[in-house]
Amino acid sequence: MTANIGTVDKVIRIIIAATIAVLFFTNVLSGTLAIVLFIVAAILLLTAFINFCPVWKLLGISTRK
Repeated sequence: MTANIGTVDKVIRIIIAATIAVLFFTNVLSGTLAIVLFIVAAILLLTAFINFCPVWKLLGISTRK
């Protein structure tokens, strides 16, 4: 598993995940959409912290310099 997420990509993923989490926990998002977006946020955080995105790998993309 080779790292394929660069610093800018990592920061963007963390910001998006944090935004979704705040909206979820303040009940701005609710219902099925909230659950789906919360799962997406968790995946974004996980990929940001392990520096590997399987989708980028499948597409042959690397944002790492």
